Amino acid sequence: MSETITPELPDSVVRQARAVAAQTQRPVEAVLVEWIDRSAAEIPIELLSDNEVLALRDQTLSSAEQATLSALLAQQREGELGASQRAQLDGLMLTYHLGMVRKAQALKVAVERGLQPPLSATP
Repeated sequence: MSETITPELPDSVVRQARAVAAQTQRPVEAVLVEWIDRSAAEIPIELLSDNEVLALRDQTLSSAEQATLSALLAQQREGELGASQRAQLDGLMLTYHLGMVRKAQALKVAVERGLQPPLSATP
């Protein structure tokens, strides 16, 4: 079951959603629903256990994802990306970006909890 809701979104969010929609050849609404689904599924880092925070801080793309990303980026440099490969690259780049944001947030929480020293304190 679904429900239709009409929120007012900031112009910056709409611009980003339109850009992703154009690149992935999907409706803007589908992009926004995907973003909301991802956000709703993520537990706030502050609520994670110490071990979960440290695991998130150390998380990386899988070997397969990294290999695919490298191959797609090489094809992009050569101008050889088709529409489906462009969509796959965009999806992987979004996954990478969101992962880096979560890692940074986990690092901040780890420092706040005293699980690791601040990066500025590292020689």
